[in-house]
Amino acid sequence: VEGVGTTLILSLITVSCGAVLGALLAILKMSKFKPIGWIITAFVEVVRGTPLLLQLYIGYFLLPELLPFLELNEFWSVALALILNSAAYVSEIIRSGIEAVDKGQTEAARSLGLNSTTTMIQIVLPQAIKNILPALGNEFITIIKETSLASTFFIGELMTQYHIIVGKTHNSLPILMIIGIIYFILNFVLSKALGVFERRMKAHA
Repeated sequence: VEGVGTTLILSLITVSCGAVLGALLAILKMSKFKPIGWIITAFVEVVRGTPLLLQLYIGYFLLPELLPFLELNEFWSVALALILNSAAYVSEIIRSGIEAVDKGQTEAARSLGLNSTTTMIQIVLPQAIKNILPALGNEFITIIKETSLASTFFIGELMTQYHIIVGKTHNSLPILMIIGIIYFILNFVLSKALGVFERRMKAHA
C-alpha cells in the first residue's frame, strides 16, 4: 500500500508538472524567435534519444549540485528528472495537437481583435487538448510504469517495496506476481477512466 501511494504521487507530480512544462515548451518552440526553438528542439532530441534510466542517474547526481538552494532529496531529484523527460514528450504531443487545429480558427480570432496570447489560450489550446487527450492519457500510463526505474534509488515506490520485501522473505516470484497485478490494475482502471472522460468531452464538444 505504501508503494502504491508513492507510485501514484510520483506519477501525478510527473504528469501534472510535465504537462504544464511541456505546453510551455511547445508554445515557445512555435514562437517566431528561432533561437529558443532550436534550444528546445535540441533538448527534446537529447531526451528522446537517451535512456530514461540514464536521465534518472544524471538527475539524481547532477540536479542537487546544479540547484543547491532547493536542497533536493532523493525523491525530488528523481521526480524532476521524470518531469523533464515527460515534458519533452508532452511538448511534441501538444505541438502536434496545436498544429492540427484549423488555421482559420486563429485567423478568425485575430480578426475579432484577440491578441496572439489570448487566441492561443482561449481558442487554440482547448481544441488541441481534445485532440491530444488520448495521447496524454497514454503518457500518464507510461509514467506509472516508468516509475519502476526509480527503484534504483530506493525512493519508496512499488519496485522499491519489492526489493525490501524480497530482502526479508527471500521469495521473489510471488512478490513479483503481486507487483505485476497491482501495476495492471492501476493502468487498467486509469485507461478506463480516461476513456469515459474522453467520451464525455466528445459528447459536450
